Formats: sequence, C-alpha cells, structure tokens
Amino acid sequence: MTALVRARDVRRDYPLEREAVHALRGVSLEIEKGEYLAIVGPSGCGKSSLLNLLGAIDAPTSGTVEIEGRNVGSLGDREVTEFRLRHIGFVFQRFYLLPILSACENVELPMAEAGVPAAERRQRSEELLRYVDLGDRARHRPSQLSGGEQQRVAIARALANRPSLLLADEPTGELDARTGQEIISLFGRLNADGTTVVVVTHDESLARAARRVVHMRDGQIVQDEVPGG
Repeated sequence: MTALVRARDVRRDYPLEREAVHALRGVSLEIEKGEYLAIVGPSGCGKSSLLNLLGAIDAPTSGTVEIEGRNVGSLGDREVTEFRLRHIGFVFQRFYLLPILSACENVELPMAEAGVPAAERRQRSEELLRYVDLGDRARHRPSQLSGGEQQRVAIARALANRPSLLLADEPTGELDARTGQEIISLFGRLNADGTTVVVVTHDESLARAARRVVHMRDGQIVQDEVPGG
C-alpha cells in the first residue's frame, strides 16, 4: 500500500488571553490508501483538531501534513479550497443539508462548485443516492427524511467529486443505535469498495468496525492498534 496521508510532528496551538491551548503535541501519523481508521479518545484530546488538519480545514502551528504528496499547509486559500473540493469528502455529526433543496440537489452541490456539467451532475447524484439506498428519496427535501436518511444523503454528497479521502466527525452522534448501525454498515461498504475512510468517534460500535484504531489523549497518540491483529 501507498501512504495517502502523512502527518509529521504536527502541533496545533490555539492562543488564549494568557496562555496557548496545545490541542496537538507532536502527532505523527501515516494513513495508507484503502485504510479504514478510527480516531478515539476523551473529549478535548485533540481528535477533531487532528481531523481538521487531515482535511486541510486548518493548518498546523508546526510540522507538516501531506495528502497525495502535497504539503497542504503550504497552499494558499484558493488552492486549499480547490484541493479540498476535489480530493476530500466530509461527513459531520450534523448533516448540513440545505433545507430548500431536494436530496438529489444537495448531492449535486459539490459537483456544481467543481464545474461538472448539469446532466453529469444529475446522473451521478442519482447513482450515489441509489448506492446509499435512497434512490426513491431523490426528490425529497431534508424535512421529509429521517435522521439516518439525511446522514446517508450527506455521505452521498461527500462522495460526489470522487474524493481520495473520506473524513467523518462523529457521524453517528445524533442517531439512535439502530440507525447508527446502518451508517456503520455503509462506511464498511464504502471502504470495501476502495474508499479510504477516517472517522472520529465516541461510538464504540463504529470504532470496532474500523480496521485500525488510533487512541488519543492530551493532544498525542498513545496507542495505534489493528483490532484482532
């Protein structure tokens, strides 16, 4: 396997009035193409800060993050926005669907931003909704969908531009146990089909489903394990 992501001695400090908060304290991590990785740990341990760096949403205070061989921390605002759009898909605890748009139209949004022609956008959005078992809900608006259905639309949207890396921050956090299990199964299918998946989670079931688990505490990785390995 080839490393898709390399974080080297990454530190992230957030200034406060009198002293900085050290969210990440020298984290190094490699993620191979095709991996399914869960990042776990107590609240405030740096999980989401690390995910933001892996997704080029934030830049490290020091150290480097490379995705597909590019140092994303060195990219300008326009370059990094374009890079995220074309290479990284995001799924969040809250679904962030536009309420006035249908499921199909929500999935089309990233493709419209990337300049994909309208006919191609519509075809791919319908294909993705079928992939997440929502082919019969394509014309429904978010208010007409359950929480689990909305999260599946959000996952389809994250896949719209064929990203090399899918990042999810507490994707089952607002779902009941049964619906959460459906989303866990979907992530497993995505990974089996070749998508590199990284999730931040408190959900033990989701962490157990991953093929590799990184444990964090106080801004550092304290354990990196392959369950059952």
